[in-house]
Amino acid sequence: MDTCIALLRGVNVGGKNLLPMKQLTAVFEELGAESVKTYIQSGNVIFRHRHTDLTNLAKKIGVEILKRFGFEPHILVITLTDLESAMRSNPFPEAESTPNLLHIGFLSSTPQAPDLTKLENLKKDSERFQLIGRFFYLHAPEGVGRSKLASSSERLLGVPITDRNWNTVCKLQELTTACDSQPDRHRLPEKAGLAGQLPARDANKAKL
Repeated sequence: MDTCIALLRGVNVGGKNLLPMKQLTAVFEELGAESVKTYIQSGNVIFRHRHTDLTNLAKKIGVEILKRFGFEPHILVITLTDLESAMRSNPFPEAESTPNLLHIGFLSSTPQAPDLTKLENLKKDSERFQLIGRFFYLHAPEGVGRSKLASSSERLLGVPITDRNWNTVCKLQELTTACDSQPDRHRLPEKAGLAGQLPARDANKAKL
């Protein structure tokens, strides 16, 4: 089974799009996910699943949330490899010392025509940004709350973006690594036969 992270956007914010984590966990489990764990209320779900089409899986999760809660959040499902690639590619490593001010935007696809010039014109003197593949890095020392660059990034990049600060990214990496190290409960022991018994050659040895 693959270990994945679902990043939900716009849930439990300002009293809107309320989504209890316990019920969200149930949604994932009913869709076949295992070892489901949520992290904080903003919508981060670590889980294991056999589904190989992550885009399709995200759509299924969204549809199920819509049925139960009346709204469909944007959902991006990524792998541990994706997350660690984003962390390794961070162009502002010195900003990791203030992890709440360093953000990674996880893009649903690679932008085809991003307007980097307009983004550059919107940024404050203290801000820095860089687009690397499907990751948009933003260091905002004055915070993202009033950042025109942050609020306009999705429109100017031209693709949906889900943002997490470095604190959250590091915690997700820790939790996902722990989940990934768990044994697959559907996998038979290495020396077991199809029925969970010792292979014939080992069974014969056991009789000696």
